[in-house]
Amino acid sequence: MSEAFARELMAQRFRSYLPVVIDLETGGFNAQSDAVLEIAAVTLTMDPDGNLLPDATYAYHIHPFEGANVEQSALDFTGINLDDPLRRQVALSESEALGEIFRPIRKSIKAHGCSRAILVGHNAAFDHGFLNAAANRCSVKRNPFHPFSSFDTATLAGFVYGQTVLARACRAAGIEFDNKSAHSARYDTERTAELFCAMVNRYKDLGGWRLAQQEQELDDSE
Repeated sequence: MSEAFARELMAQRFRSYLPVVIDLETGGFNAQSDAVLEIAAVTLTMDPDGNLLPDATYAYHIHPFEGANVEQSALDFTGINLDDPLRRQVALSESEALGEIFRPIRKSIKAHGCSRAILVGHNAAFDHGFLNAAANRCSVKRNPFHPFSSFDTATLAGFVYGQTVLARACRAAGIEFDNKSAHSARYDTERTAELFCAMVNRYKDLGGWRLAQQEQELDDSE
C-alpha cells in the first residue's frame, strides 16, 4: 500500500474526519470561568499497512485569561506551579496557544484529504467543553474541530478492556504508564493517542472495519 493510498484510507476511515487527540489541564471544572493552564495535541496518521499511529505532538503552557478562576485543589492535583519562573517564561496567552495548536492541525487535515478534525480525549466531553469555551473567548474564526462530536477513550477502553481510568486502560493495552508523569497535558495526550491507536488497530486486525465497509458497499449496490 502506497503512502498516498494510506492518506486516502485515513480520509475514508472516519467519514473524512481526522482524529486529533487533545488534553487540557485546567484550573477547575467550569469551562466558562476556570483557566486553561496547559494544552497538548497529537495528530494521527496512517501507515502503508492501514494502521493508525501518532504523528506529531504540540504542547503549550498557558497564562490564565484575565479574570480566570484557578482552584488550589486543581493545582494540587496537576502539580502545576503558576509561579515557576520557567513556566512564566514559556507560557503563551490562550489566543497564542490556540493559534499554535490549530495551525498544524489544519495542515494535517489538508494533508490527509479530510474535511475537519474530530477530538479524541479521555473523558472527551471535559476537554471538548474547555476547548470550545477557549475558542469562543478568543474569537477563533476557523475552529478545525467538529463542534460537538468526539471519540471518548474512557468509553472505548471500558468496552474493549473493561478499564476506564487512563493508567489502567493503557496497562491493559500493553502501554507503559508512569503515574509520576501523569496530569501533564503532553504526557496524558501522548498516552491517550497510543491507547486510541491500539484500540482502532485491534478492531482493524479483527476485520471489523473491513467487514462493515463491505456490508455498506453491498447495501449501496442494491
